[in-house]
Amino acid sequence: MKKIAIIGRPNVGKSSLFNRLVKKRDAITSDMAGTTRDVKRREVVINNKRALLLDTGGLDKGCELYDKIKDMSLKAAHKADIILYMVDGKGLPEDEDKKLFYELQTMGKDIALVVNKIDNDKMKDKLWDFYEFGCDAIFGISVSHNRGTVNLLEWIYNHIPDSDIIDEEAEEIISEPEIPEYENELNDEEFFAQFEDEEDGYFYTDEEEVEDDSIFAQNDKIKEFDENDINHIKIAIIGRTNVGKSSLLNALLGEERSVVSDVSGTTIDPIDESIDYKGKQLTFVDTAGLRRRGKIDGIERYALMRTKEMLENANMALVVLDASEPFLDLDEKIAGLVDQNRLACIIVLNKWDIADKNEFERIKNEVRDRFKFLAYAPIITLSANTHQRVDKLHDMILKINENYSQRITTSQLNAVIDKAQQRHQLPTMHGQVIRIYYTTQYETRPPKIAIVMNKPKGLHFTYRRYLTNKLREAFDFTGTPLLFKAKKRGER
Repeated sequence: MKKIAIIGRPNVGKSSLFNRLVKKRDAITSDMAGTTRDVKRREVVINNKRALLLDTGGLDKGCELYDKIKDMSLKAAHKADIILYMVDGKGLPEDEDKKLFYELQTMGKDIALVVNKIDNDKMKDKLWDFYEFGCDAIFGISVSHNRGTVNLLEWIYNHIPDSDIIDEEAEEIISEPEIPEYENELNDEEFFAQFEDEEDGYFYTDEEEVEDDSIFAQNDKIKEFDENDINHIKIAIIGRTNVGKSSLLNALLGEERSVVSDVSGTTIDPIDESIDYKGKQLTFVDTAGLRRRGKIDGIERYALMRTKEMLENANMALVVLDASEPFLDLDEKIAGLVDQNRLACIIVLNKWDIADKNEFERIKNEVRDRFKFLAYAPIITLSANTHQRVDKLHDMILKINENYSQRITTSQLNAVIDKAQQRHQLPTMHGQVIRIYYTTQYETRPPKIAIVMNKPKGLHFTYRRYLTNKLREAFDFTGTPLLFKAKKRGER
């Protein structure tokens, strides 16, 4: 599959073109230079040919962060087969653009000069200024107004080999890609209504009631396994800023995939990358670091929304904590998102190479005390920077995925529940005897258990916790939440 890299200096419209070609608002766009920092990859279809599109960070220089972004973007260009070099058509050609363009030309790749922001016919004359780049393939377009992209798409199409055609019978029509308008992508008040706590000012989301599943609609049949789904594990890496999430992603992948910097909030747009490991596809998502509400700058508001969306689609979360510093209340708020989304979980104590090793028991106890709602999550100490014990994390992910996806037979469940009742009888409710008829698992990922009984409201939360503990003793549910639903017999 051919790789197409969109390259250029900051704020020329690279991410907007990326979104236009993938036909959805995938990459975060703004007027702030440096919004895109990592290389974002998505598969696209140009007419009937498939390609991999790369959105890169701006080719700027100055501080250490921008130097790293530029270096990673140029590496993406070197690996690409087709390069779209974008410039801002509203100004005069920049000497820095010419220098970078000439360097890319020497690589012998297919390269086009894309002059963006040619918003109307009067501005077409400005294209003549850019012919001094010495490029035959020059395209004047306006991404925001969806003008002039047909010729560009046709050029791209002609440089993708016929071997990448996905449907030989598809009608060969190059058309303007249509996606929703970019303006007013997010309303600030609506956004913060989801994430504000007026009392302490910390980011959080409200606890939601677990959906009331209709477990008897299919005659108590247990949900069938989807092998493809189970073999694909989607893992979100979450935590506050500067705890080492991007470093951990790079260590897990074995390559520099995400920009790492001491600048707080380096990652803005969530970056996902997949690897194959022991027959499983592991997709890691490096999400934006979360801060206190009062410290959130404009573009980070979009990042928070994307993080929430990623968690809704994930199976597992790696909650990354900085073991070299005291934990904060914000760490608990962030970890609460794992509980809210009912995800499998591993607690990662990062920066163990600079932490006080003699304090392990104290740190572990503090984690267990602060994160009681993640009592099921195992703890691993590692250093993403030195790769210490990172290799163990891959196998731990596979093991927890097994627990998260496992299905316990009804007979096994009932044997454990019956034994638990013999040891401690269900308390009565207003003098009425409470009976459990049987127990069955009706769904996986996470495991959901239906308790069929005469008085569902009589299942006190303390007895529910007791049954949970007994099931965890009998079966390996390490790393996964275990959900109960009390139902009447025949209840829908």
